[in-house]
Amino acid sequence: MKKLATILSALTILFFSCSKKPDVGGTKAQNMANEWWVTLDQAGSPDVFGIGHFKIATYNTSTNNDSIWIDDFKSGWQVKFKAAADFTNLTFSAKDAPNEYYPITVNLTEGKIIVNGGHSKSGNIVDSIHMKLVFSDDPGNTYEMNGQARTRFAEDDY
Repeated sequence: MKKLATILSALTILFFSCSKKPDVGGTKAQNMANEWWVTLDQAGSPDVFGIGHFKIATYNTSTNNDSIWIDDFKSGWQVKFKAAADFTNLTFSAKDAPNEYYPITVNLTEGKIIVNGGHSKSGNIVDSIHMKLVFSDDPGNTYEMNGQARTRFAEDDY
């Protein structure tokens, strides 16, 4: 019996001493990654196409380097493209970025995330997002996407 207790104690110590918690960490884009409620505006006119608020997402690329995906889930202009990102300054831009949803390119300027720069639908302080876009299938027209971070509270969803 004493021998069995010793063996069980040794196995227990061995089992717990060998288990390590993985170092999960984050991605380089974690401070820029989010879902956003935005409108598509033009020349100071909000919601120029009458779409209302629609959801987009910014998230890391699989290479976890110096770029992010911008994806409107086919609910705005139907775009998903990569943009160069400055993770320190929370800015991003793109030049002739290929669209993943249909064959156009996108130019993005003045892309930025402003920490605590907006309010959700119910008045909570959240981050805001802004970018200017030119789509190759509508050259010469500059659009803006402006909005605020999605809180995931039902009262803040559009």
